[in-house]
Amino acid sequence: MAEVKSVPFRGTKAQEEELLQTIEELKDEQGCLMPIMQKAQDIYGYLPYEVQKLIAEGLDIPIEKVYGVATFYSQFNLYPKGKYQISVCLGTACYVKGSGEIFNKLQSKLGIAGGECTPDGKFSLDACRCVGACGLAPVMMVNDEVYGRLTPDMLDDILAKYK
Repeated sequence: MAEVKSVPFRGTKAQEEELLQTIEELKDEQGCLMPIMQKAQDIYGYLPYEVQKLIAEGLDIPIEKVYGVATFYSQFNLYPKGKYQISVCLGTACYVKGSGEIFNKLQSKLGIAGGECTPDGKFSLDACRCVGACGLAPVMMVNDEVYGRLTPDMLDDILAKYK
């Protein structure tokens, strides 16, 4: 199994107190796990192990249940997002024109797998299914900036804009 490279958890006492207050307010309500996890992600930006553990302990449920929900629903992130969020379209039009190779090159250049964030917090990398720019395939986005008709040799120049 590949080693996960991510930004170290840096939660604050204020964030923890806000989460614990949310748990206390909602814990007696039926179906409270999802709203608590959504609030936790709002507070921290993602749901690392440390946050999942706080939720599990606060609700007196196994951490596996929290993890199961976090990994089932795509709205939850287990890893932080970088300052520059790179999304590579792997939809059909982009994929047949080489976006798989673009995605693989970015993983190599950034030293992270899809869904991860560089240790400096600068870049995160995700695959997506369509950005609605099929005529420009293959396409990737860096935050809201769209880059189309990509080739692997264009990646260094694009990344350099954000370093």
